[in-house]
Amino acid sequence: MPHIQQLPPHLADLIAAGEVVERPASVVKELIENAIDAGASAVVVEIQNGGMALIRVTDNGCGIAPEELPTAFLRHATSKLRRPEDLAAIGTLGFRGEALAAISAVSRMDVFTRQAGCELGASLSLEGGVPGPVEAAGCPEGTTLVVRDLFYNTPARLKFMKSDSAEAAAVGGMIAQIALSRPEVSIQYVRDGKEELHTPGDGRLLSAVYAARGRDFALGLVPVEGGGEGVRVEGFVTEPLSGRGSRAMQTFFCCGRMIKSALLTAALEEAYANRQMKGKFPGCVLHINLPPQQVDVNVHPAKTVVKFAAERAVFSAVHHTVADALDRTAAPAPPPPAPGSPAPAPAPQKDFYQTMDAKTFREREARPAGGGQITGTELRGRLTFRDGAGPRPPRRESTPSEGPRTAVVGYAVTQVREAAQETPLPVPPPPSGPEPEEPVQQTLTAAPAPWRLAGEVLNTYIIAEDGESVWLIDKHAAHERINFDRMKAGTEPIMRQQLLSSAAVDLAQEQYEVLLDNLPLLEEFGFEAEDFGAGSLVVRAAPADLEAGMIRETLEELADRLLTAGSADPSAARDAMLHTMACKASIKGGWKSDPAELQALVDRVQSGEVQFCPHGRPVKVRVSKYEIEKMFKRA
Repeated sequence: MPHIQQLPPHLADLIAAGEVVERPASVVKELIENAIDAGASAVVVEIQNGGMALIRVTDNGCGIAPEELPTAFLRHATSKLRRPEDLAAIGTLGFRGEALAAISAVSRMDVFTRQAGCELGASLSLEGGVPGPVEAAGCPEGTTLVVRDLFYNTPARLKFMKSDSAEAAAVGGMIAQIALSRPEVSIQYVRDGKEELHTPGDGRLLSAVYAARGRDFALGLVPVEGGGEGVRVEGFVTEPLSGRGSRAMQTFFCCGRMIKSALLTAALEEAYANRQMKGKFPGCVLHINLPPQQVDVNVHPAKTVVKFAAERAVFSAVHHTVADALDRTAAPAPPPPAPGSPAPAPAPQKDFYQTMDAKTFREREARPAGGGQITGTELRGRLTFRDGAGPRPPRRESTPSEGPRTAVVGYAVTQVREAAQETPLPVPPPPSGPEPEEPVQQTLTAAPAPWRLAGEVLNTYIIAEDGESVWLIDKHAAHERINFDRMKAGTEPIMRQQLLSSAAVDLAQEQYEVLLDNLPLLEEFGFEAEDFGAGSLVVRAAPADLEAGMIRETLEELADRLLTAGSADPSAARDAMLHTMACKASIKGGWKSDPAELQALVDRVQSGEVQFCPHGRPVKVRVSKYEIEKMFKRA
């Protein structure tokens, strides 16, 4: 049996570092939290090569006394706890006393600090957790911490790091979350010499949201403020029509600390019941404040998981406060008319075109004297609108790419044809001699299929009849499988459409990071995208089958599928992309479909080519004649 012995201090430090320092974003989180606890009103974060080469965090806080510098890098050294009772009322972000010791154990680290009122500051260098001498140094008030060569002495951890762009994205996402937690602190993020984020620090949460989450997200928010039973809730939630494809934009803070809580997520989404489309999720930036004694933050090394003493009170406060905010923003219904009051007169219809058909318009216009052929000038005169009004084109269903201009051009072509029909044109004389016999084309007719398209119900399910059976076919599932098989077997690159104006897509931290890691895979599926910084991708081209308005939703769903499948497995990642692209390119349940489309789907399904959707669900259900007669008590 092996002997029990105490771990060497250096090995114990490396184990502690593995719990606290997972990646560069973990380092940035701990250093910014220390700066905020030191009373800083401005923090600057600079990184190089995703944070692996350099992390520099500068603050204007209270600084560290020179004689206390070596102690600050010892394990369990902290200025925030004095007695056991303090654990029940923690009001600071960092309190474990492990961050600086863990970070210095796996890096080369320098610290420069000066307290207010002191002429000189102090500096200290550490390598692998081993400190050098404290020296006097000239530096501004506050503290600057420089971390170089992260994980240089732990190659096992180093090989798990992702690309520089992915690590930088994780750092940016972490900084954005901290900025949302402390709108009174100005936070600047500089990546490889380029500023990615800068919050004003004016104390207004909306300003921080605008800077950290982007303009589009900030403009679709509803303010939330209220609470009860000692729980205070404030912040912003998205409008019901601005739902996202995942929960990635849900951010919760408790007593100024970013947390993850299934309880808060359930309370938020319960408030959106019967308000939001199925499959969509609300976004939020919510601060929950309650007495420190009512929440335990010391249950996880990263301090992102907490326990509430009164879960019911917290759930109720979040749910009712959000629901009340959504009720206030709902448009009130017009009051019903009083009994006996006359119905309001309809407002006069204001239309750019006059309400008249083509015949009335032709009769109103004077024909050229003496008949003859219409000249181009006269034709243009007939088609010119007078006093801002003109002929109204006949209504017809238009495709999304058509607009008013297309309708007007179509009407003009109709007028040319009608004018040509009513105006005598020169006709060539018929040829002399017997008319040649036209060759008769022989056509080959295929045998009729043993199934028949009977119709469609609910704009979703196709009804087909096959001998003694009736089949219900899910048109979306069937079309999705057809697209999936076509894309998976295809050897040619997917056709793409170049966007007239590039689209900047704001994403959550995890989504942004995984898409940066899979940009070549996105290009394979028709996207032309690149890093735009600050949690955004700029998209210049998209698959031809994808509507421009669905680009953001598709990218969010692609990111979620990649996160689930794991981008380390190329085959699983590609299939995840195929599932999403096939779904987005398919006709949807609820859409009106052309009979020819329905017939084509029926033929593919009934021939046995399509049996299951890409997710494994059946695409058709059989109901026999006997079962139908049994329902009607005929069997």
